[in-house]
Amino acid sequence: MLRLTDLQLPLNHPEPALREALLARLGLADDQLLAVRIFRRAADARKKSAIHLVYTVDVDVADEASVLAKLKPNSKVSITPAMDYQFVARAGNSPALRPIVIGFGPCGLFAALILAQAGFNPLIIERGKQVRERTKDTFGLWRKRELHPESNVQFGEGGAGTFSDGKLWTQVSDPQHYGRKVLEEFVKADAPPEIMYVSKPHIGTFRLVKMLEQMRANIIELGGEFRFEQKVDDLEIVDGEMRGVMLSNGEYIPANHVVLAVGHSARDTFQMLHRCGVHVEAKPFSIGFRIEHPQSLIDRARYGASAGNAILGAADYKLVHHASNGRSVYSFCMCPGGTVIAATSETGRVVTNGMSQYSRNERNANAGIVVGITPEDYPDGPLAGIDFQRELESRAYVLGGSNYNAPGQLVGDFIAGKSSQVFGEVLPSYQPGVSLGELDTALPSYAIEAIREALPAFDRQIRGFAMNDAVLTGVETRTSSPVRVRRGADFQSINTRGLYPAGEGAGYAGGIMSAAIDGIRIAEAVSLAMSRTK
Repeated sequence: MLRLTDLQLPLNHPEPALREALLARLGLADDQLLAVRIFRRAADARKKSAIHLVYTVDVDVADEASVLAKLKPNSKVSITPAMDYQFVARAGNSPALRPIVIGFGPCGLFAALILAQAGFNPLIIERGKQVRERTKDTFGLWRKRELHPESNVQFGEGGAGTFSDGKLWTQVSDPQHYGRKVLEEFVKADAPPEIMYVSKPHIGTFRLVKMLEQMRANIIELGGEFRFEQKVDDLEIVDGEMRGVMLSNGEYIPANHVVLAVGHSARDTFQMLHRCGVHVEAKPFSIGFRIEHPQSLIDRARYGASAGNAILGAADYKLVHHASNGRSVYSFCMCPGGTVIAATSETGRVVTNGMSQYSRNERNANAGIVVGITPEDYPDGPLAGIDFQRELESRAYVLGGSNYNAPGQLVGDFIAGKSSQVFGEVLPSYQPGVSLGELDTALPSYAIEAIREALPAFDRQIRGFAMNDAVLTGVETRTSSPVRVRRGADFQSINTRGLYPAGEGAGYAGGIMSAAIDGIRIAEAVSLAMSRTK
């Protein structure tokens, strides 16, 4: 097939216009264009008065060689690259010791799936519950202030990505087209087909639930086994090599190949790894608040008269400001038409995050407004970032009223440095509730100063961003893992052979897609290692 890039058409173009543009670019008659597949469709909204769509399209044509020969070098036409997934190794006979995957978030999901498809019969250990039971427990905190420490937004089938916007794009390098494999598997599990070609695909929480169940069933059918509500409490390491894992119920499972795919909130697991001598180090992350605006304000600011167009959907944004105190402030995990959610996994702490459904039709837009921090801000050892997070989350719990309400403040009052008393135009979506007041003590002074400076700067990019009635809700601390479990070029821990740190918790991903891609890479490394040791 041939790939044509940078085909630009008006936002509301008629359906035949794409085919006509393809024929014109290729110089073909209609009967010579045999098949058309949209590879990517993006909206260029840099000029709100002239928003257009930009297509990348794969086509099958009659006499492909002669078509290529007559095209000019600058025609933006090339041979479509091979993107089908190729397994690097297969199990053959069942291995004596099956590989273990610890954690069943996006990384663990795809590590387990690839291992199962390759015939290695993985054993998946997940501390939380299956996704439907987990959803009930999560709603227990949101609706009844009842926290389940092992079954919540952070822990359980699907990981933290289950309660999110379901974003499926990433900026990581992907020359092997692993991202394509991820999207194909999601579509097989009943994800919306358009995720294969829209530039910023997303799924949303409710659709993810059904998809996870189907993918789990597929892994089981292929020989995988699941242990839910079981946690790895210890590792057996002999002479720097994995020998097995000990579960919280006292069961010992021998294993030479263990994928560590825990999320960024598995704090007790990081402490266990450190105790066992696995190399763990502190890494940068970010802290801040969630901000909420009317989604209609963001739509108008981004799309002008085209706001509300069905193809464009709810508008998003990405903002960065370099503050005068040397800190960088940026928008994080923007959720169009979504809600701010309670995301704690520990008693007596408040954490916020954002979530959207597939429809993205809630009244508010929300995003994290966060400040980058480094181990220089928490210098007391490799696990000091965890202690720093806990301190801020405990402080937010008290500021919110010690009942899992989150502390909040109107943006206008925050900029002016005065306490908020009543909500205005924007009503916060966080449940169980938001307690208004002052947020100055919720974060270190350098973070407050940087955010206070950034909000008016963001308003110059998106008019209305610093509107008085927009709401800040605290605190956002789980932007990424505060630790990195260092691995080498072979994807194994630098001092523990057979242990494969992976995904967001180990410090190698940030979001569903990058974590899933890392899971595929890790599965390939395990497959190759196991095939060589038979």
